[in-house]
Amino acid sequence: MIIGGGGHGLAIAYYLAKYHNITKVAVLEKAYLGGGNTARNTAVIRSNYLTSEGVRFYSESVKLFQNLSNEFDFNIMYSERGQLTLAHTDATVRAFRQRAEVNKHFGGHTEMIDRQQIQELVPTLNLDPGHLPVLAGLWHRDGATARHDAVAWGYAKEAAKRGVEIHQLTDVQDLIIEGGQITGVKTNRGTVQCGCAVQAVAGYSSVLAQKAGFRLPIVSYPLQAMVTQPVKPFLDPLVSSSALHCYVQQTSRGEVVFGGGSDPYPLYNTRSTLEMKESLIASGIEISLPGQGQTDAPMGRDYRHDP
Repeated sequence: MIIGGGGHGLAIAYYLAKYHNITKVAVLEKAYLGGGNTARNTAVIRSNYLTSEGVRFYSESVKLFQNLSNEFDFNIMYSERGQLTLAHTDATVRAFRQRAEVNKHFGGHTEMIDRQQIQELVPTLNLDPGHLPVLAGLWHRDGATARHDAVAWGYAKEAAKRGVEIHQLTDVQDLIIEGGQITGVKTNRGTVQCGCAVQAVAGYSSVLAQKAGFRLPIVSYPLQAMVTQPVKPFLDPLVSSSALHCYVQQTSRGEVVFGGGSDPYPLYNTRSTLEMKESLIASGIEISLPGQGQTDAPMGRDYRHDP
């Protein structure tokens, strides 16, 4: 039994069936497939982390994403667009230099670029936003985006072909524990017996664990993001600024996705709060030039394939 029909739950089902021939598996999803965190993120795929372990782990993840459409025979809308992270202080510049060197050492494609290169890459970017001028940038050529809900659907499609059962609108209400082991799951559609259960419910992990009688050291704070109506294309790479607590990217359909802030208190609501909306929009406006998205400005120079 796999509780949670998002990217992780469906991936577990798919790989159990494909590599281990374990097909007596049921995936239970309380709403619709990929409707939780999987469909509510900014769709970024990257490997520009600081530690050697992080770079190697996420580099393998990027390689996995690159071939998923072929593996599923299903378009996950993978698009290699690059990620630009802005440095506003000398300390951040030093940290980015270290990150770039670690990435290069372990086969990543990450480099430092200066203000002129940033302006050529993203002409619509304001390099002097108030009290935080941009000093340099960390350019991650391998950065990409994909439709993560499509990833979930691809895993579901291939898992179902191999005999995995997938049940949507099936809310797990309680767990049956006997002798310290799980023997069944109670849902809004009835009780199902099982010999093993996996929880893949992201922020709800601590809630589900309590039903099993143990406590996880997890407190859920929502990392918020929001999306605008479609506008004329003006932004190709993902642009992020840790100093402004904001990252921005434009989807292939034209929507502008904002994210970067979390609420200061535990919350399970899937709607953005007004306070966070105002904060993210203010940061987005601060790093943008007037009229962006409504002009015929070029998309910017493509550094992704430069030697």
